[in-house]
Amino acid sequence: MNKPLNIGVVGLGRLGSQYARYFTSRITGARLQAVSDVNPATVKAVAAETGAARSYLDYHELVADPTVDAVVVMTPTKLHGEVVIAAAAAKKPIFCEKPLSLDVGEAEQMKAAVARHGVFFQLGFMRRFDRAYAAAKKRIDSGEIGTPVMFKSSSKDQLPPPVEYLRPANSGGLFIDMGIHDFDLARWYMGEATDAYSVGNNVAFPEIATVGDVESGLTLLNFASGAIGSISLSRIGIYGYGIHTEIVGTQGTIQIGYDRETAILVMKKDVISHDTIPGFYERFEQAYLTQLQNFVDNLHFGRPSPIGCDDGIGAQRVALAATRSVHSGHRERVV
Repeated sequence: MNKPLNIGVVGLGRLGSQYARYFTSRITGARLQAVSDVNPATVKAVAAETGAARSYLDYHELVADPTVDAVVVMTPTKLHGEVVIAAAAAKKPIFCEKPLSLDVGEAEQMKAAVARHGVFFQLGFMRRFDRAYAAAKKRIDSGEIGTPVMFKSSSKDQLPPPVEYLRPANSGGLFIDMGIHDFDLARWYMGEATDAYSVGNNVAFPEIATVGDVESGLTLLNFASGAIGSISLSRIGIYGYGIHTEIVGTQGTIQIGYDRETAILVMKKDVISHDTIPGFYERFEQAYLTQLQNFVDNLHFGRPSPIGCDDGIGAQRVALAATRSVHSGHRERVV
């Protein structure tokens, strides 16, 4: 392996700050070189904690830094496009957190920039790197359950984030911000979806309706293969963080997911109980680490990206069809 890659992380929110920490000690073949965020206090704190050699308030300076070998984009989604395009122009390999963009037109511009400058690009659909989801993919592809004919996926947050974050102009809304993982899995396991029909509601947190989004949604999908699917999303799991997927085939079924974080059951009179998973970080920490290690290894060994712009655009098109449907009340084509 060549010398360690110097990584620059742009965007130091909860997950971006965690990625910066990962590159200080938990990813082999790479080290944290620079961090950037618009919040001066955040930049100062993360740089001090991680020992990053360089810190910037303007991501353009990080991208242009000759000591930075690769750029990890962890900004809010609405800023992904400009950062990715700038990093591509600087000929820097790029890892970008999901979703790719909020707009297909911008996503196509990102894809074009990556192709034009010939840079490596990898998108952060970390569920593909979760041991269970990855194992299920191998077993499905091997034909173990025959031909997949039905896909079911359910994602529940314990409680919703702040309403301002949920504003579709910031997050893309429920089906893009939260559902993008499920739509990616649907394509990964089942192939292309042709249309989507969605319903949604706001009962527990009616204020979510004031920003034009829904707290819970259900989408029905048709696939080009003739298979069918359903995806349920909710910001109000209450009991914990729940991620489950099921693929039904002509010769069997595979179920993925769990609700118990610690392998302990408490059995008392009239009740058997266990703990729950509090959030996405606890459920998928190893998947986050595995995907970042994969990104670094791909660069060191000249391997192709396993998740590119086309994957992001494909999932985005399905999520946008689902979003249009919940507002139109009609089935919408995936275009």
